[in-house]
Amino acid sequence: MAKDGIKAFDTTVHETNLILNDIGDEMGDPRTSIAYHALRGVLFALRDRLPMSEAVQFAAQLPMLVRGIFFEGYRPTGKPDKFDKDTFLARVSEELKMGGGANAADAARAVFAVLQRRVDRGEIDDVRSALPADIRKLWPERISV
Repeated sequence: MAKDGIKAFDTTVHETNLILNDIGDEMGDPRTSIAYHALRGVLFALRDRLPMSEAVQFAAQLPMLVRGIFFEGYRPTGKPDKFDKDTFLARVSEELKMGGGANAADAARAVFAVLQRRVDRGEIDDVRSALPADIRKLWPERISV
């Protein structure tokens, strides 16, 4: 007996696959595993560096599946963690190793570029302003329209 899918699940899987494809395109790397681990590593580092209230507001704009990745293993007590760009990239690099390895700075820039296109401009501005200047420099410049 065939079963129908749940539209919300089908939609979030589709949206997540589009995000992963966009990350791969930004990185110039067709490996979906690298795109996934880039997304996961950047989201974890970003989440831990943001104040809890900002992390929650940001996550609310992500597709359901990506939001689940964002909050996986999250321990909000004591947040935000205070770390600089080198530690941010080290965290991303550790995650990338699980997918086969890639340059952490390139991965962060790719993920930030994709997020910037998919999340409300005001929310991205709030997230960026909550980060120290050295991490903020990994975000692409905002193009005025």
